[in-house]
Amino acid sequence: MDKKITGQSRFNKLKIGVSLGVFFLIVFTVYGVSQSNSIGRSHKVNLDSLTISSVNQGTFVDALSLRGQVVPKSTVYLDSIAGGQVEQRFVEQGEFVEKGQPLVRLNNTNLQLDVMSREAQFTEQLNFLRNTQMNMETNRLNLRRDLLEIELKIKHLQRRQKQTESLVAKGLLAKDKLAEIIDDLTYYLARRALTIERQKQENSIRKVQVEQLEDSAKMLEKNLMFARKNLDNLLIKAPVSGILSEFNVEIGESKSRGARLGQIDISDEYKLVMRMDEFYLNQVQTDMTVSVKHADATVIAAVSKIDSRVNQSQFLIEVDLPSTIKGIKRGQSIDVDLMLADVKDKAILLNRGAFFSTSGGHWVFVVAKNGEFATRRSIRLGKKNQHYFEVLSGLEKGEQVITSSYKNFDQAQQLNLQ
Repeated sequence: MDKKITGQSRFNKLKIGVSLGVFFLIVFTVYGVSQSNSIGRSHKVNLDSLTISSVNQGTFVDALSLRGQVVPKSTVYLDSIAGGQVEQRFVEQGEFVEKGQPLVRLNNTNLQLDVMSREAQFTEQLNFLRNTQMNMETNRLNLRRDLLEIELKIKHLQRRQKQTESLVAKGLLAKDKLAEIIDDLTYYLARRALTIERQKQENSIRKVQVEQLEDSAKMLEKNLMFARKNLDNLLIKAPVSGILSEFNVEIGESKSRGARLGQIDISDEYKLVMRMDEFYLNQVQTDMTVSVKHADATVIAAVSKIDSRVNQSQFLIEVDLPSTIKGIKRGQSIDVDLMLADVKDKAILLNRGAFFSTSGGHWVFVVAKNGEFATRRSIRLGKKNQHYFEVLSGLEKGEQVITSSYKNFDQAQQLNLQ
């Protein structure tokens, strides 16, 4: 006898089917997640494609490798003082020149005419001064002669006055004659006083006028000497001894006043000029130690100058090279190490590698002692130099670390090495 299916039975079967569907969905989801996690935590890697480095303990030198260019420490520039046309050239660029050695001769007709004109003015002024002095001396002598004649006249009148007074007293001579003599004596006395005053005045005027004329002559002489010096400057001489590194003159070429003719580099005195990234601007200071590598030897120098002007994200520093370095030339490039900090002994060191671009130095893969796998470990790095990172924490001496690129397995937690 068939049993009638009720609505309750259908509902129960539907409920069972839904439960089974949900169960299988959960199972598949858990399986997918587990598979995904297993792939993220473990990764097979060929050992031959990796670079493995040992963690060492040693001296950490916080240095920056740079390449500097050799330039002269002291340079003297040659400029045209008066200007003119190049007439003669005595040396060639690159030669060693001695101080005072003639280098080039210029020709300047206008300057020569100016010197001749100044010489004529100076001669004319000297002649005028001499003529004036002669006239003044003549006037002085004339006044002195007049004074002598007046003195003589006064003496004669005084003698006549005494003689006349005695004769008048005896009644032998009229009083009018005595009065005439007294009047003449009074006149010559007054004239003597006037002549003396005139003599003093002319002496004073003569002194001022002569001083003015002499000052004028001295000024003309100075101008003449200056013009002659400019004429002498047409012959350009070496102001110092050194290498004539630049010499831009050609026969017949016209050079204006102040034009640059060349430069002389002081020999055996050099410095290094280096460009650095602006990132190091606050770290670099004067007197920092610099290790200079030259001719299979290392020489210690120091930063002498910092040009803090940033150009194209770089700034310049200078290092004075000691005179003990031989065999270097202007323009040569030399490798140096700039010591940014003091040397640290017994530091934990890790070789630099491509891993840093992926992990940023925050974690690395450390190889197990058996060499079969490597696990991911968080670390903390400090400063770096050309060869090593300074390890602050997370690694110990003797451990093996993968230092090649992590690009293909940066999400893995463990690497199975094959």
